[in-house]
Amino acid sequence: MPRRSRLALLVVDGYNVVHGTPRYASLIDEHAGAGALADVAHLSRDPYGHDPFDRAREALVADVAAYAQGSYEPVVVFDAAGNLSSERPNWSTAGVRVVFSRTGESADTVIERLVTEARHAERDVLLVTSDNTIRYTVGGIPVTTVSSALLAQNMSIVNQGVEEARERGSHTHLSLEDRLDEETRAKLDKLRGRR
Repeated sequence: MPRRSRLALLVVDGYNVVHGTPRYASLIDEHAGAGALADVAHLSRDPYGHDPFDRAREALVADVAAYAQGSYEPVVVFDAAGNLSSERPNWSTAGVRVVFSRTGESADTVIERLVTEARHAERDVLLVTSDNTIRYTVGGIPVTTVSSALLAQNMSIVNQGVEEARERGSHTHLSLEDRLDEETRAKLDKLRGRR
């Protein structure tokens, strides 16, 4: 019998969230996309250098990383059919696995495979998509589906908390002495003749 993983799998339908959330949709660079398609010679040097979705993808992956911290194993799936190349490399960053579907394969197919594998491993799954077809296809116990809007709302709360913590931290200036443990500090005080 397969062992249950401690962390639930968080599967995010990447472009579904990007297009369904104003924060990410506003980061799509339409001008870069048109230029990239027109300049095929330049693409041979850096085939993904002018991808209009770069900034939106990066922002989504960063937000998913912050949201998932310690609670989920996050995977963001993108449909490669709309990109400059249908064979985009998969990569991981900040603990988030990013998966691009292969030629002839949709992001929905990749999501279905990930969810099926998780079910066989008896793992809980949180699927984020507003695509009703995929929600009904993979829905059910132990799969929980939430909409893109709900994830975006939750991520904005997380981001706000991170910003507040960063702001509080920027006002705290500790000296090297303040960072010492008590025993080392006592030794230092003794050497200085304070005790």
